[in-house]
Amino acid sequence: MLPLNDPKFDAVTALVQGGRDYQEDAIVADFPLGTDHGMVVLADGMGGHAAGDIASKIVMTEVYSELKFQSSDPGAFARHLPEILRNAALAANDCVLAHISENPEARGMGATLVAAVVLGDRLYWISVGDSPLYLFRDGELTQLNEDHSMAPQIDLMAERGMISAEDAMYHPDRNALTSVLAGDDIPRIDCPSEGLRLRDGDIVVVASDGLQFLEDYEIEEVLAVLGPRGGTAVAREFLARIADLDDPDQDNTSIGVVRVHLPAAGAEESDEPEEDGVERADNVEVLTFGEEDEVRPRRVSAESGQLRDRPPQAEAH
Repeated sequence: MLPLNDPKFDAVTALVQGGRDYQEDAIVADFPLGTDHGMVVLADGMGGHAAGDIASKIVMTEVYSELKFQSSDPGAFARHLPEILRNAALAANDCVLAHISENPEARGMGATLVAAVVLGDRLYWISVGDSPLYLFRDGELTQLNEDHSMAPQIDLMAERGMISAEDAMYHPDRNALTSVLAGDDIPRIDCPSEGLRLRDGDIVVVASDGLQFLEDYEIEEVLAVLGPRGGTAVAREFLARIADLDDPDQDNTSIGVVRVHLPAAGAEESDEPEEDGVERADNVEVLTFGEEDEVRPRRVSAESGQLRDRPPQAEAH
């Protein structure tokens, strides 16, 4: 049931705290050598210090552990993956409830979830909340998963002329979540029953909403220019552009970038490394940035495809 071609994945994760006092994102990626599958699991916590960071770790750890355990039986994993994803999310929600029951001061904690599983040439996912899952294909960026926040409803109000576009953009309830793993009933779960067929060269991006401080066109530009060089180049440029914003309200940002290589049947594989040193093999590079790290703001030149440092801004006179 597994495809004859041998998929290869260039997978990278990156994490940065931004302007927040603490880190509430949690992310893990696992693409084992010699297999045709891999996964990225991300959770974005809510509830403040000693609550949101714990919630995200609970959700990420529980979902990842369950997926890893189930993948030990490849046949069953492939046949029942959507059900496995749902059960993992429900189990994570139960774990959040158990923690709240034992620690009443943590009431109000919760986390979003987006878990993407690549199985052969298929992409499966489950998501709860507003953490985006993107597909970059043929120069176009598409968000695959549902946005479980008030943003879609507010944007619809603007489209119908009920409020202005500016009011919609800065609406105080725009980021309010309509579904989250918080130990209660889960109002909405996005988990398609069929996998999305991937193509050679596709790039899958799993992220927390901190990445959305960048405009969609910027995300698309980075993927278009740097995608062929590998996930490391993409992730570093995302973080550089976020640093360039210098926004004191910048949210925690976690990113998983997976570039898919599906060789044609009978094609010979190359052992040559990528330009940026990332081998075309099943591996995961982890980039973690803290307050002590400097991320030099850089831009991509769309004409040359080269990175260039931002010139210093002139002082006002």
